[in-house]
Amino acid sequence: MKRSHQLSEAAFCLDGKMPLKQAIPLGLQHVLAMFVGNLTPLLIITGACGLAGGEFAGLQLQLLQNAMLVAGIITLVQLFSIGPVGGKVPIIMGTSSGFIGVFNSVAASMGGGVIAYGAIMGASIIGGLFESVLGFFLKPLRRFFPAVVTGTVVMSIGLSLISVGINSFGGGNNAKDFGSGENLLLAIFVLVVILFFKHGTKGFTSSSAILLGIVCGYAAAFVMGLVLPTTAATAEGVEFTKAWVLNWQKVADAAWFEIPRLMPVKPTFDLRAILPVLIMFVVTAVETVGDISGVMEGGLGREATDKELSGGIICDGLGSSFAALFGVLPNTSFSQNVGLVAMTKVVNRFALSTGAVFLILCGLCPKLGAIISIMPQSVLGGAAVMMFSSIVISGIQLITKEPLTARNLSIVSVALGVGYGMGASPNILSHVPQAVQLIFGGSGIVPAAIVAIVLNIVLPKDKKAEQ
Repeated sequence: MKRSHQLSEAAFCLDGKMPLKQAIPLGLQHVLAMFVGNLTPLLIITGACGLAGGEFAGLQLQLLQNAMLVAGIITLVQLFSIGPVGGKVPIIMGTSSGFIGVFNSVAASMGGGVIAYGAIMGASIIGGLFESVLGFFLKPLRRFFPAVVTGTVVMSIGLSLISVGINSFGGGNNAKDFGSGENLLLAIFVLVVILFFKHGTKGFTSSSAILLGIVCGYAAAFVMGLVLPTTAATAEGVEFTKAWVLNWQKVADAAWFEIPRLMPVKPTFDLRAILPVLIMFVVTAVETVGDISGVMEGGLGREATDKELSGGIICDGLGSSFAALFGVLPNTSFSQNVGLVAMTKVVNRFALSTGAVFLILCGLCPKLGAIISIMPQSVLGGAAVMMFSSIVISGIQLITKEPLTARNLSIVSVALGVGYGMGASPNILSHVPQAVQLIFGGSGIVPAAIVAIVLNIVLPKDKKAEQ
């Protein structure tokens, strides 16, 4: 009994000594919570750039492999730090979903293809370096990012992603059978399974509900392939394979072990990508401040120090530049893991590091990446709708940490109204200079963040808040 108590105490301490057999399950729980979310943005953006199949199938597989390796390496740096890089905080790092809206816009404006993806990588390298510089100057900048600003930004990220999740829900924008009954039923099945495990079970299965829903979605798609026709024809009589069909040949062709390749896509530097992405890196710095603050408050019951916040943001920035060298989208702190820490109170860095090592091992096994890459978009959509909506809720929780005064309500309502409105109706900017369109068009996140930051500066403080 005493021994069990000692182990649980170690789990609740940043530097507590834990036996490996106890640390591994706790670390894997964090990996399971973020595994799908780490690969989802890559699947979406490679799809938007037209790199999801055909001659680019091998490239997408390489990128998925690299995404797991990079997330593991950057997580270890965040947990233990290298000089000023890393906050030594119990944070899991992974591919950021916050950039999806901006990258979708860049892909559309540049016509997709390898060139557009290369421009995204180039912008990520520069943007990551820019964010790391912000990290060094965080202390004087911190007052510009109270909870009402960070919460508004997080909420706008979630709102901008819901339409992306719904498109996957229907089978993917480019699917010839988009919105078919089979795609919708498969997505609904995944969503129901997630809800069942999330609220009908406790502990490990509850916190891993999204992964379990995805696994059940794979199983359902496999059974559907046995009992339903796997092909159909367009109105012109052209035969096609349905979007929910699993391509097991891709898994069979993948190797068991392979060293990840540096620069699988050559970075290019294009202002059409750099300008909006730079602003998004400011936004993600704000989000990281919120995540680190949340994990320290939820897991350890104290506020994050300036050193922890600064090191975390520097790791975010340099980690994103490092990720781009491997063709991977920017890496940042994972909000779902912040929620897991707040729920379990497990903050042990050694336990979390075992999960990071598992991610690195996955990055060395292309066959695992191939299994993820054949995921039907409707299976992904069933999970993504809930994941992306939960980001909105996280934003609301941040906003309501402070009293909803008239000033705070004005900041939130104006920022979301302008930001989300521009994201929903990008044609409103069709007659403004192209530079403005590049920065604000296609995604409501950037205008929402800028409006929230500016209003927080110019609106007079509430008298009670000043006292």
